[in-house]
Order: sequence, then C-alpha cells, then structure tokens
Amino acid sequence: MHFANRLAWAVLAPLVCLVLAAGAPDAQAATPDTTGTSFSVPVEYHTLDNGLKVVVSEDHTAPTAVVAVYYNIGFRIEPRDRTGFAHLFEHMMFQGSENLGKMEFVKLVQSNGGILNGSTRFDFTNYFQVVPSHKLETMLWAEADRMRSLKVTQANLTNQQGVVKNEVKVNVLNRPYGGFPWLDMPQYANENWFNAHNFYGDLEDLEAATLDDVQSFFDSYYAPNNAVVVIAGDVDPKETLNMVEEYFGDIPSRERPDMPDISEPRQTKEKRFTKVDSLAQRPAVAFSYHMPERNTPEYYAMGLIDQILVQGNDSRLYRKLVPERGLTGNVSGGINQLGNMFNYNGPMLWTASLIHDPSVSPDTVMQAVDTVIKPLRTELVDEAVLDRARVKMKSQLFDTLTQFGGFGRADLLASFALFDDDPSRINDILAQFDQVTPELIRSTAQEYLRPTNRTVLVLEAGAGAGDSAQSSN
Repeated sequence: MHFANRLAWAVLAPLVCLVLAAGAPDAQAATPDTTGTSFSVPVEYHTLDNGLKVVVSEDHTAPTAVVAVYYNIGFRIEPRDRTGFAHLFEHMMFQGSENLGKMEFVKLVQSNGGILNGSTRFDFTNYFQVVPSHKLETMLWAEADRMRSLKVTQANLTNQQGVVKNEVKVNVLNRPYGGFPWLDMPQYANENWFNAHNFYGDLEDLEAATLDDVQSFFDSYYAPNNAVVVIAGDVDPKETLNMVEEYFGDIPSRERPDMPDISEPRQTKEKRFTKVDSLAQRPAVAFSYHMPERNTPEYYAMGLIDQILVQGNDSRLYRKLVPERGLTGNVSGGINQLGNMFNYNGPMLWTASLIHDPSVSPDTVMQAVDTVIKPLRTELVDEAVLDRARVKMKSQLFDTLTQFGGFGRADLLASFALFDDDPSRINDILAQFDQVTPELIRSTAQEYLRPTNRTVLVLEAGAGAGDSAQSSN
C-alpha cells in the first residue's frame, strides 16, 4: 500500500442512542449543498461506549459508499530507533485477521467492485475502501475483524520487512530526486526528533523490528478509542450507525500511550544545506518556512499566501521564476507535502521547490525568490489579489471533497474528528478564509516568511557521486 500520496500538494465518514457516550448526535443538513460559493456537508457524529468515533455523511449523488478507518498514529511519533515502523505496520494490516487470510481483505474489496488503499502520514495511518453502497456492511465487518484480531506472525513480519525495504529503495534510494524535498526537508528544517527523523525508515531500523515491537504497536495504537470510522456516500445514517455498533461495539478500548512533546523551537537563523544526488541530471533547490500553529488566524492566512505564491501558473513564484526570469520550467509547493493543509496535527512546513539548469546558481534562484517574498512582508496585498486567492482556495477545496469517489470528504471528516473532536469543522473552513484581511496577510508574512524562519536545501546533480549532505550554516 502507499506510504502517502507524494503528489498531493493540493488541499488538496435500531439507532443506538442507548449505547452512545456522547448523547444526541450532531446532525446537520441531509443533502449536501454545493451551490454557489458555499457548501454544507451533512455530518452525523457519535462516539461509541468503547471510545470509537463514528462519522456518517449522507450523499446520494452516486450509489457508492466510502469506508475510512483512521488510527491516531502516524510516523511522527513512531518509536525511537524504529524509523519507518508506522509505515511497516500499515503493511501488516493487509496480512490477515481471524476471519480473513493473507491478502483476502484486498480480494474481498476488489471482487465486490471496490477500490482500496492505505497510507501513513505525519499524524495518522488510514485505510479506506470505495464500494457499491449495498456492500457497506461487508466492509464494516472486514475492518472490524482486523481491528479486533490482526494476525501478527513472524512470517508476515519478515515478508513485509522485505517489501518495505524494497519500497524505500525504489522510491528513494535508487530514484533521481528520491525523497526530494518531501522526505528531506522535515529532517533539515526541524529540530525535534519526532519531526526530524527519516519517516520512510532507515534500512537497519526496518531490519531490527521484532515481533514484540509489532504486537506492542498494535496493542498501543490500534484500539477503538484511538480511531475514527467515517462512512460517506449513499447510506442511511441510522442503519449505518447500527452496523458500526454491531461490528465494532464489542471491541474493547485500551489505555493509550502518553503523547510525546512534538513542539518545535522558534527558528532564529536561516539554515542552508547541500545534498548530492548521484542519480539526478540537473540541480534543484527547495526552501521551507515553519507554519503558524494550526487553526489560528495566521494559519488560514498562510493558506491564502500559499495560493498567492505557488498555486497555479498565475502564482507569483511561477510568474517570476518561469516566464519572467526563465530560471526553471516549473515551481511546485504547498503546505504539508504528504497531504493537504487540513490533515495533520503538529508542526508543519510550507515548502516550494524547483529543478533548474546547471548554468543557474542556487543563489540566483533564491535572490529571485526573495523579490517575490519580500513585498508580502512590507506591503498590503490589494483586495483583488486576496479575492483571487480565496477563489482558488475554494476551487481546490471543492475538488478535494470529490476526489476518489468521495474519499476526499471522508479524509477531512476523519481529520477533524481525530484532531479536533469536531468533524463539523468541514463546514466552517471557507468562513475562516473569508476573515483573512490584507493586514493579517502582511503580519503573517512578517513573522513566518522572514529569512530567519527559512531552510534552504540545494540539491547538486552529481553523476557517479554517492549521496551526501552537508550544512553550510
């Protein structure tokens, strides 16, 4: 299964009230309203007695249903000396459970006309299926079976250690620009080990994982009180909640480990690093700034700054670096290189990167970047610029909601339930962006786009050289 969608720069779930811990459900409109520039996603939110969060979002646009199970464990807080372990465990979830043999989960989904995937992100590991809606109950039974009774065996572990190590080699070690900048930048820009280790995993750490590690990880994090189940699509909320209660309701909750300190110190000096990529044909540059804290006014301002700077061919960085200066053929970037600006829960980076001609120096690129960044810190953007950024943000959000047969909507609902205990926040996103002012854009840029909050990574194309990295601080 996929480690993550590395291309997803865009912003990119009888009515058993008697067994519900949270009382009456938080229910909103039964029909999604996506007319005009506003939208309202139906949200029903419940918590079972065992702590499992359940979100149901009714939408009869198509006869399909999305089932998404999110566990509140990502690679950010995986065990020390076990880098890549969260991803390795994601693979273990397809190796069989009490009633489904090895890879039979995959066969069950596909033989019923569905699609599925799983991924490991900064702050969660997820598993989802998009199936014909009359197969909803089958999918809930199967997901509950592996939450209750995963087959943790040495044979499965050994097999998946090999699979993951090969995946690392194919996607990173033996690939030009492998890990640049999505895997590299967090390691250079962050100071806290939880944010700065190799998320994909060092090969020796992957090799060192034991069966006890796997069982302990499952017991600690794959419990109903550390998860949310989202069902979105052509479903009846009352019947759906009954099915969730039937299949997940008797899975016992477990004590959750304490959350480690994942905070990052305020950066006070620009950091520069150079990495040699023996497989790359042309040099590249990436630069990152630490993001404002999630859900603050500055966080939403950074969302619009992202639109102004790097989203689309009308963005300021694209226009400056591509048609005006001819320094590169493209520039890409955004908030959270392994997802979108809504599905994480900790320190994050805003990053942009480009590949350029060897005749162009990295300093020339960064000087051009500075001519774009500096005005945001010193001048007020006009309302037309801000309005355009909001329109682009809305377009991106609407696109996200409909991705993969409705999985995009389930992803946001799961993230808001897991991190904020409030999936209805999905209907408040646009209002937050509407409150951003030109003054807030400028003050946010002054604090978060200052040079001393920046990390620059220069990739040197070095045919025949071994990969290496060095600091030029």
